[in-house]
Amino acid sequence: MAINRSELVAAVAEKSGNSQAAVNGVLDAVFEVFTSQVSKGEKVTIPGWLSVERTERAARTGRNPRTGESIEIPAGYGVKISAGSKLKNAASGK
Repeated sequence: MAINRSELVAAVAEKSGNSQAAVNGVLDAVFEVFTSQVSKGEKVTIPGWLSVERTERAARTGRNPRTGESIEIPAGYGVKISAGSKLKNAASGK
């Protein structure tokens, strides 16, 4: 079972006593900060909850699954999200 963005906004608004519009604005701002910092190569950490950082992927040789032909995959970037201790404990039921 998953929760989508509108359900998340509604739940946070109810718990915090703020309007859904206010919560939605804060959520947009949080993701804008994540985007700008990670795009600069900086790590964003919320202690105990999570950390988000940009990772580098080296160039490599891949294979086209349809034709079996070798292709060169250029170097690029990815994103690594790590769970913090509070989130890990919640997942394990502690």
